[in-house]
Amino acid sequence: MVARLAKHSRSHAGEIFRFCKAQHGATAVEFALIAPAFLATLLALLQTCLFLFVQMTLQNAATEAGRYFLTGQAQNNNWAASTVIAKVCPQALFNCNNLHIVVNNYSSFAAANTSAPQMYSNGQPVTSYAYNPGAPGEVMVVQLIYALPVVGGPLGFTLANLPNGAAEVMGVTAFRVEPYSG
Repeated sequence: MVARLAKHSRSHAGEIFRFCKAQHGATAVEFALIAPAFLATLLALLQTCLFLFVQMTLQNAATEAGRYFLTGQAQNNNWAASTVIAKVCPQALFNCNNLHIVVNNYSSFAAANTSAPQMYSNGQPVTSYAYNPGAPGEVMVVQLIYALPVVGGPLGFTLANLPNGAAEVMGVTAFRVEPYSG
């Protein structure tokens, strides 16, 4: 059997050699092997960059919202949650109707809670959040939360952590309210 295989290989050695040297279509085959992994990585990278950009923008908006409470501007003008959202919402990136604000006051920084609030309860979206503007000297935590629509990528990559296929993004700031005159 080995002898027959050796004889067959010798008789077709030229064909085998030409097959090994052939380069026609090699680039297409190599691309077809590499393209799925490359495109999956590229899509995951773009989705992650977008998520981080939205996170940074939301954090800046939360800091801006915090300044309104820090200086007493929101309290003196009796601003509702919707008024604060309208003032800080970067409309180019967000659907401002889906942006929520959570405002709580605490007696100390140790008692303050900065964990992400739930956006869904038993599969239903939460529509009302705490809005307690503080008084001078109180510790406040201002959180902006947004359900960012995300696209699942190939190979199972997704940033979604909400039931509707969106990712919860949050900006938060904590501070002690300045003594302002009301």
